[in-house]
Amino acid sequence: MSSARADSRTPNVTKADGSMVRVLVVDDEHSLTELLKMALKYEGWDVRTAADGLSAVRVARDFRPDAIVLDIMLPDIDGLEVLQRVRADGTETPVLFLTAKDSLDDRIAGLTAGGDDYVTKPFSLEEVVARLRGLIRRSTLTLAQTKDPVLAVGDLTLDEDSYEVARGGIPIDLTATEFELLRFLMRNPRRVLSKAQILDRVWSYDFGGRESVVELYISYLRKKIDAGREPMIHTVRGAGYMLKAAG
Repeated sequence: MSSARADSRTPNVTKADGSMVRVLVVDDEHSLTELLKMALKYEGWDVRTAADGLSAVRVARDFRPDAIVLDIMLPDIDGLEVLQRVRADGTETPVLFLTAKDSLDDRIAGLTAGGDDYVTKPFSLEEVVARLRGLIRRSTLTLAQTKDPVLAVGDLTLDEDSYEVARGGIPIDLTATEFELLRFLMRNPRRVLSKAQILDRVWSYDFGGRESVVELYISYLRKKIDAGREPMIHTVRGAGYMLKAAG
């Protein structure tokens, strides 16, 4: 793994109120957690660590992190179970999975469980930091710099300041990644967006060319946005996806 030095040209990420970002790192490899802790503290973030799943759940409830770096393989309960318990507390904290597993099935399992991103070991510290920056910027920690923060397509609205989404006045809860995907679609209404464009914009990298990840998150959005209603998210066969007002 490479050094912890951050790119001086990249501005540090802070919360909207100026306070420190809180990150929980969960891994049973002490040397790895110490390296990550050092790298994240270099970013100016407040970092806590946990070496097993049950400790991670306890720390998460007490520390209330703004992002979690979570190993899947832990000595007691696995990372997927940790995430399930954290989500059961009603938090949508962005989660970056760390694991030695690198098969597509393992990646999809992590994302299906509610994770927002995935890094396989070995990895560079810079890569982990960069991906965390992306997750945090897509979360409720940062405020949009637009004059009118509310996007509207038909009866669907998205507030970029409050991170509130509603359709027909009914609130819809989204994860950080789901929100960013919907925002991208709503900023480009009636425009066909390819999977490659979505990967580049929402994940800021091509996820190893795994376009199935886009399909997975589009299905998540459809269940929340279109369920029981006239659909707004449309598949254009062989081209990509398009969002347009119903009717």
